[in-house]
Amino acid sequence: MKDAVTSTADALDIAIVGGGLVGASLGCALAPLIQRFGWRVAVVEAAAIPATPQREWQPSFDARASAIAEGSAQRFQRMGVWQKMADEAAPIRQIHISERGRLGVTRLSAAELGVAALGHVIPNAWMGRVLHERLASLALEWHCPAQVESIIPTAEGHHLRLSDGSELSAALTVLADGGRSGLKEQLGIGSHDKPYGQTALIANVAVSRPHDGMAYERFTDDGPIALLPLPGQAMGLVWTHQGGKEKELMALGEGAFLQQLQRAFGDRAGRFVKVGSRHTYPLSLVTAQEPVRPGLAVLGNAAHALHPVAGQGFNLALRGVTDLVESLESSARQSRGLGSMATLQDFEQRRARDRHNVIRFSDGLVRLFAVENPLLSHVRAAGLVGLNLAGPLRRGLARRAMGLER
Repeated sequence: MKDAVTSTADALDIAIVGGGLVGASLGCALAPLIQRFGWRVAVVEAAAIPATPQREWQPSFDARASAIAEGSAQRFQRMGVWQKMADEAAPIRQIHISERGRLGVTRLSAAELGVAALGHVIPNAWMGRVLHERLASLALEWHCPAQVESIIPTAEGHHLRLSDGSELSAALTVLADGGRSGLKEQLGIGSHDKPYGQTALIANVAVSRPHDGMAYERFTDDGPIALLPLPGQAMGLVWTHQGGKEKELMALGEGAFLQQLQRAFGDRAGRFVKVGSRHTYPLSLVTAQEPVRPGLAVLGNAAHALHPVAGQGFNLALRGVTDLVESLESSARQSRGLGSMATLQDFEQRRARDRHNVIRFSDGLVRLFAVENPLLSHVRAAGLVGLNLAGPLRRGLARRAMGLER
């Protein structure tokens, strides 16, 4: 006899909570398995999604964008969405890493690695549109807009009560709804939270000359500055400051802001001639204490939030999507339950090393370049020069950043 809480619920194999970039990617990646095994999969998304097909795409100068590593592009290719997604992508052909006031420089090049691009920068809205158009063609159930009002563990998995009045019973529930939904807390899943005492200021800027696919990572006394190539002569800016200092920059007019940015970054990218809408958010290293439980997996920002210095957050999440799908396929072939601990432990074993390495690398970069010490500054500069001279080591770093090695 079923648990009373699930007796009237709609029975599913998988419930994906969150239809953003991570949840939508999971839905697309599951497509072959839904067809092969006849799984019932539902997506629950709180924000209303415009119906497709939509009007002609109109890119915005202020559109938020994400850096997609080459390995992530290959994963999107296997999902059948990359060809269209690439229509609005700006390729990263080179990466230039330096420290303000020091001679040390490291350069990573797509040509050196024999690939067309090290990665790509794509507007988030375009990625979402392409993923949702693909989802609309699949045998998925949508609850949108709808929120999960309660989630209760049961013998069969989890019972979900939604704001649209629906009740779902899922063998496997995947939390892919970001870090602020409260569902983890409702389930008693804590997080390790290590604030950096820093704030990221993000905006798009126009530059005076073509960027030729160059991305920059520049370490300054105020914090790292990242510039990512966008279509045309625009670049995505991520400028990190000690908490509180960003308020002065947010209050400046466009001309004064561009002067401050020019002074901090230098002239390597040309002159900054325009800035779009500016936004800020505090930076912390956040990791879920229990990424898996019986009948539950946690993905994306709900599982981990990283410092943007290495640009690995979404790419790490997408590898998590791939690993989860591989674990589910393996379990189905072995007739194991999708929400069984054997299935989820297999998934966690696939993720643990990759997650640990990426977190250690990004966190180490933040802390290495945050230390104000003249001697250490010279050591960092020498290290950047040495890395640039050491071809195999530099190429190994590039392949890891591209998501081609773990």
